[in-house]
Amino acid sequence: MTTEEIICRRLVGRTAVITGAGSGIGLATARRLASEGANVVCADIDERVGKAAAEEVGGTFVQVDVTDPEQVEALFKTAFDTYGSVDIAFNNAGISPPDDDSILETGLEAWKRVQDVNLTSVYLCCKAALPYMRRQGKGSIINTASFVAIMGAATSQISYTASKGGVLAMSRELGVQFAREGIRVNALCPGPVNTPLLQELFARTPSGPRAASSTSPSAASPRPRRSPPPSPSSRATTPPSSTPATSSSTAGSPART
Repeated sequence: MTTEEIICRRLVGRTAVITGAGSGIGLATARRLASEGANVVCADIDERVGKAAAEEVGGTFVQVDVTDPEQVEALFKTAFDTYGSVDIAFNNAGISPPDDDSILETGLEAWKRVQDVNLTSVYLCCKAALPYMRRQGKGSIINTASFVAIMGAATSQISYTASKGGVLAMSRELGVQFAREGIRVNALCPGPVNTPLLQELFARTPSGPRAASSTSPSAASPRPRRSPPPSPSSRATTPPSSTPATSSSTAGSPART
């Protein structure tokens, strides 16, 4: 029995929009949802990796800057116009640039840029997806937060951590508001995941330069972390080979990634 034969086909005919689909968790999610029968819309700011992802999973590529409201609206309109529904929105794109560091070192422009990409983009994507889901009377929104939203980061990345805390809180708020309309909103709070961004960062010395990515969510804090203090919250972290922990804001489970 092959892997393809044992994968559930729960999403046949459903449409999934994934931001940051060109690499890391976004690409892995695109592969999995497509294998379960979904029509996948791969959104990425990087045309090369986004197109490659869409071609691999037999989906549709949309180049998008997730901080631009008009481009985000166009993304979900394309999904609906192409496939007739918007069933799943995986709002996953994010960055962790080298100038987001300690609050004592991080400038206002660096702070704002990370907030725009990591938090405001999730707001824009949720706002654009919800009207389609409300008309359908169902839908699933999954937002990529991070375990640092719960625990904080031992290696400071002040705007990243704050942005992921915002994603988690916003997901809870939306989950409560729209549950009565059949729409589930959940936030993933994964620990370090073996993505290209993480590999690059681990290859550098702790004091060396750090890379930024506009497409990979970097899963959580992408930097090497010191051992966290023991606490119940530590269960929110996951090793690279395991399934990310989920902070669920509503009853039920999200479309699995």
